[in-house]
Amino acid sequence: MTHYDYIVIGAGSAGCVVANRLTEDSKTRVLLLEAGNPDTKPEIQIPSKCLSLLGSEVDWGYFSEPEPYLNNRKIYCPRGKVLGGSSSINVMIYIRGNPQDYDHWQELGNPGWSYQDVLPYFKKSENQQRGADAYHGVDGELSVTDLISPAIISQRFVDAAVALGHHNNPDFNAIQQEGAGLYQMTIKDGKRHSTAAAFLVPILDRPNLTTTTGALVTRLLFEGTRSVGVEYVHEGTLHQVRVNREVILSAGAFDSPKLLMLSGIGDAEHLQAFGISVVVDLPGVGQNLQDHVLVPITYQATQDLHAAISSSIGEAGLFLHSEGNLDTAPDLQFFFAPILWALPGYTNSGLGFTGMVSLTHPQNIGSVSLRSPDPKDAPLIRMNYLQSKSDVQKLIAAIKLMRELFQTSAFDEFRGRAVAPGADVNSDEALEAYIRETCGTVFHPVGTCKMGTDSMAVVDPELRVHGVEGLRVVDASIMPTLTTGNTNGPIIAIAEKAADLMKVPGGVSRQRPLAIA
Repeated sequence: MTHYDYIVIGAGSAGCVVANRLTEDSKTRVLLLEAGNPDTKPEIQIPSKCLSLLGSEVDWGYFSEPEPYLNNRKIYCPRGKVLGGSSSINVMIYIRGNPQDYDHWQELGNPGWSYQDVLPYFKKSENQQRGADAYHGVDGELSVTDLISPAIISQRFVDAAVALGHHNNPDFNAIQQEGAGLYQMTIKDGKRHSTAAAFLVPILDRPNLTTTTGALVTRLLFEGTRSVGVEYVHEGTLHQVRVNREVILSAGAFDSPKLLMLSGIGDAEHLQAFGISVVVDLPGVGQNLQDHVLVPITYQATQDLHAAISSSIGEAGLFLHSEGNLDTAPDLQFFFAPILWALPGYTNSGLGFTGMVSLTHPQNIGSVSLRSPDPKDAPLIRMNYLQSKSDVQKLIAAIKLMRELFQTSAFDEFRGRAVAPGADVNSDEALEAYIRETCGTVFHPVGTCKMGTDSMAVVDPELRVHGVEGLRVVDASIMPTLTTGNTNGPIIAIAEKAADLMKVPGGVSRQRPLAIA
């Protein structure tokens, strides 16, 4: 049976980074397993085609269970099934979050995760088009750039926000996050710069790296409580492979907890109901699911807005505090797109523009559980959006503000008929009905294998799974709470830090006993 020093499960936003950093040591042998195929689909590389990737063969195409607070609608939950993972199908917006996000992680019992601790890892990954400074690096693999040809109307969104008293913010990832500005993107030479393009493709010729696509991992292998390898299906054949040091689970907020549960790590009662032998009773596996919820506001346009082929669907944005408390991280994020983007049931073609309002720290807490013991079955996902009345009230206020932005003189030459919600949807009751009818995901699920030392934590502050040896989780699922904004940048920083945590004397990770407070 083949042996590797590390096995990395999932070649997504985290897995590509981990594989790159671990194989910098030529003596370290790494196997990278990805259930999807190579990123050869042409639309992946074209930023403006990002929406066409949703529901395609490079998307797992998950749906939630009927959501009780959304008229029992099932929420579409896309996830990348391809080299680069969700970084190959996302909208490429580069946002790190707010410094308070990481300071809060540390306050929750995770030493080493403060903003000052993680800032060097953001800088390490980054090749910032604008140059290096206290917040940005230029020696990293990931291209972070300004939009090549932003639509004129996207700058008008910024102008409108400034006219309403919000300041112009040229860099959401520097000294201050609040304000309006154009987003920076993970784009290089006009093409998407996924983690596969940035971190994996340049090192595929390293002899100590083996990358296998089309490999569905079915379970982790244990001897007692020691992780010793993985089992996976490739081209219809079941394989087992052993590991000398560690298995790194980077399958994302839906599939990492699913694979842990299939392998006997999770809530004992839930596992036993499916006939799965319990390795470790960890009730937090699959719990604490958090995600940013989004509501679109769309208008027809009176003229062509000239969205460039190098543009994604979100060119401009605004971060703000709904209640004016500047001592906290912004609780609202706005996106602006020079296209008409609405949900089924509304006009969603032709000339138009779209504003999207999102809660950066909503109170919805969902879960991921097993649907069956069959690894091929999708996990059972419950988002629980809008379970909090205060979330609804914030979204109502955000829609009103977005409409106010669209009624400023900056939009006079472009503004046509209101499409969704219609101009007659004005009362709080009508707006709430619209929100519950149309809200969806911003594609940022996190938290299902959260980091910490409390009774519901799944991994410790070095991302090692509690109660077992030789197994870490490195992806969005380890976040104890959501970051303020898009999550791809934070996931890459998590992977950078995790790789450093694994590089200890002798190359063997330190192991700690289960320490649940």
